[in-house]
Amino acid sequence: MSTTLKTKAAAPLLLTQRRIWIIFSALIAGMLLSSLDQTIVSTAMPTIVGKLGGVENQAWITTAYLLATTIVMPIYGKFGDILGRRNLLLIAIGLFTAASIGCALATDFWGFVIFRAIQGLGGGGLMILSQAIIADIVPAKERGKYMGPLGAIFGLSAVAGPLLGGFFVDHLTWEWAFYINIPVGIAAFTIAWFTLTLPNKKAEKRIDILGVLLLSAATACLIFFTDFGGKKDQGWDSPLTWAFGAGMVLAAFLFVLVERKAEDPIIPLSLFKNRIFINATAIGFTLGLGMFAAIAFVPTFLQMSSGTSAAVSGLLMLPMMVGLMGTSIYSGIRISKTGKYKMFPILGASLTIVAMLWLTTLTAATPIWVICIQLFIFGAGLGLIMQVIVLVVQNAVPAEQIGTATSTNNYFREVGASLGVAVFGSIFTTRLAESLTEAFTGAGASAAQAAQSTSKLDPQTLAQLPVQVKDAIVNAYADSLAPVFWYLIPFIAIALLLAITLKQIPLSDTAGMVARGEAVGGAEAERLEAERLGGTPEGSAEGSGEGSRAVDAVPESGPLGDKDGELARR
Repeated sequence: MSTTLKTKAAAPLLLTQRRIWIIFSALIAGMLLSSLDQTIVSTAMPTIVGKLGGVENQAWITTAYLLATTIVMPIYGKFGDILGRRNLLLIAIGLFTAASIGCALATDFWGFVIFRAIQGLGGGGLMILSQAIIADIVPAKERGKYMGPLGAIFGLSAVAGPLLGGFFVDHLTWEWAFYINIPVGIAAFTIAWFTLTLPNKKAEKRIDILGVLLLSAATACLIFFTDFGGKKDQGWDSPLTWAFGAGMVLAAFLFVLVERKAEDPIIPLSLFKNRIFINATAIGFTLGLGMFAAIAFVPTFLQMSSGTSAAVSGLLMLPMMVGLMGTSIYSGIRISKTGKYKMFPILGASLTIVAMLWLTTLTAATPIWVICIQLFIFGAGLGLIMQVIVLVVQNAVPAEQIGTATSTNNYFREVGASLGVAVFGSIFTTRLAESLTEAFTGAGASAAQAAQSTSKLDPQTLAQLPVQVKDAIVNAYADSLAPVFWYLIPFIAIALLLAITLKQIPLSDTAGMVARGEAVGGAEAERLEAERLGGTPEGSAEGSGEGSRAVDAVPESGPLGDKDGELARR
């Protein structure tokens, strides 16, 4: 039985193609804002810490942002489901933009770190809410062609960020790495304010505050556990490192107990009864372990082997980003046309394994063009997986859990990334320290001199060394990095196995908001919009009976069974 809408306020949103593309432009601006900032700052960081002091604590610039981003991911996802996503996205954009101003105006190191953390609070929301809003306004059957460009934004930022950061440092000032966020942020906020007419909601159940606190504590302990474990002055045998590890396990255990009894848990444990959700999230976790560890250390090798600056050596990562962008967009388009998604994670994991096996052969004599081909294949593999598994997760859960499922999937990928970078980073740096010491002592330096030279080694210093020593150092980097890929391959192999066993179900032809009865989409939305522009009042039930038809037009069943239809009828 349909509900007759008698007032304009009660009329559902008309998701016409024009409105969808306008909303999508706001989401692209938000994603660009978040992803571009991270890569710009990485290039400008040596200059920033040099100007503000705190060279010995510079890791906190990255840790503060990562910690804040990871903590708020599940919060944005759940709160978006129960309170609506429009205001949350505006808050995220506002926080990020305001914190960018704070970073640019910071006069001391720790003040800068605080503003970086606030940026993270906004950045986490930009990522999660963008993906969830796409699921709200576009059916899963058509979503691939929108998710692909969102994934490609990361590839674009990975190349453009270092170049812009290097340009600002060399020709302007480091503050411009943050000033650039202001016009982009204002544009994104303005577009979202006027076009993102998503409904606001009120929580019908008690908000899971205790769950939020325990999950935040577990995440904080995880980040500090991996961060301290990867540091020379602490390490994996430090009591403080393992104190954070114990805190993480305890907080996670208490979190599970609380979620079992919570009226509306921040991460419903019922999600983990969904085989497709578990499978896709596990792919994200193992991909995070392998992918981010590789991405973190390859640029360092390229920078030292080519002897160029961080900004210029960033261009050597261009093949990887071209591969990632190309396959991300291609897979999205193909999924929209065929409705099939299973083959892409399988092909992506296979390509990634091939690339990693090839990267184990890295030596100082490996030509740059060979490395470029290796990175292209690596990036192509990643592009076939990253956005596809988010789409799979969103398609496998009811419409009212889209945000929660999206954020949980991203959260576990970030957890995998933190563990991967820390553990495999320790393996790389330990081997590298030993190899560099041998290189310097082999050239006649004492152990103390070797340690001092190693701590101050950069591309500019390397270029001034004798050819024999220079070759030995580049060999040390290659010999230390290549074996790390052997440790990463088993995790990508697990991702491949998970992709092979991933169950394929039909993609929904109903957008999230349509399934929840909050919007009208497709041909009916276009027809109603045409009537409105022709003079028929939108949402009026008198005369044309438009309001009644709007709700009647919502499909009453979907690939998830009658639950989609029941949500629509409500």
